[in-house]
Amino acid sequence: MNDEYFGPDGQQRCRWCRTTADFLDYHDQEWGFPVDDDRTLFEKICLESFQSGLSWRTILAKRENFRRAFVNFDFNQMAQFTEQDVERLLQDKGIIRHRGKIEAVINNAKRAQELVAQEGSLATFFWRYEPDPATLPEPLSVSTSPESVALSKQLKKMGWKFVGPTTIYSFLQAMGLVNDHEKGCVMREKVAQARAGFRRP
Repeated sequence: MNDEYFGPDGQQRCRWCRTTADFLDYHDQEWGFPVDDDRTLFEKICLESFQSGLSWRTILAKRENFRRAFVNFDFNQMAQFTEQDVERLLQDKGIIRHRGKIEAVINNAKRAQELVAQEGSLATFFWRYEPDPATLPEPLSVSTSPESVALSKQLKKMGWKFVGPTTIYSFLQAMGLVNDHEKGCVMREKVAQARAGFRRP
């Protein structure tokens, strides 16, 4: 059976795009393109934490609600959240109402502040864990990598929560530290070009 997926323009895409129409824009416009903006990086690691045990489709559908609830993932503001904010968020039907995950991302906002104070930016720190493309396996054939394991361990050592190696590998894929578009995907070369022109922080 032909397992390829072709978008509305007739060009091949990664197979996971066929799950829902919402995935196509995300795939074509965001996934895998390199990011050096700290707010975006923090948003993504938070959303990946919320995804743990769930589908990305669920998170993507609620992304604007998450942005509203978490002050657009401004970690300096989130670090000031109190127990009252936790209780408020637990009543918010627009997001994932999981106390452990809510408390984790608030904790991680404080850890992000510490990391910026230490390293200058989140981007500077995260991009140190960019894998050598020559060492990567076939796209989408794994859910972790040595770099995601190492980064996960380091973040946990720094006090971050809900940042397991699978969560972190998804983060690396999405933020362009790894080009995991399938080899036949029309976006693979576009992401490769974006990465080639990207100045690492």
